[in-house]
Amino acid sequence: MSKSGLFAHFGSKEDLQIAAIETAAKRFIDEIYTPALSQPRGLPRLSAICRSWLSYLRRGVFPGGCFFAAASFEFDGRPGPIRDTVRRLMDDWIGALEKAIRMAIDEGHLDPEVDPAQLAFELNSLFFGANFSYYLRNDARALDRAESAIEQKLESLRVKRRRKAS
Repeated sequence: MSKSGLFAHFGSKEDLQIAAIETAAKRFIDEIYTPALSQPRGLPRLSAICRSWLSYLRRGVFPGGCFFAAASFEFDGRPGPIRDTVRRLMDDWIGALEKAIRMAIDEGHLDPEVDPAQLAFELNSLFFGANFSYYLRNDARALDRAESAIEQKLESLRVKRRRKAS
């Protein structure tokens, strides 16, 4: 497609960028969130979301790592429609994590005192940190480290079932 044909279709560079971001969001959901929905509600689904995110990086779904980590850092200080789109989609992502955490609490898998917003922040921080270390620092063990940290965090918040006395 020619440059003029591209602009005739999208109207502006900004419209093209927003369309690309929306397309990346659909792929992100298809790669991370949708597969996890096959797991039972609660901790199994939350764990699956976390594993899917790390797998998304391992498989190089987007060249250079997580599209939204890159877009977040590139546009966080630039007001306008592109930043607004990235923010809305990242808010949706954090909201989906919080919902999965609330489900894990409701199912009795995680301590009821867990703050879903705090845990979602911590998990996303581990995801973004893994992305940085794996892609920028070429740390081959970054994703394994992140997986270990996530597993330890979730296990530390897990409701411990008491054994019945014999």
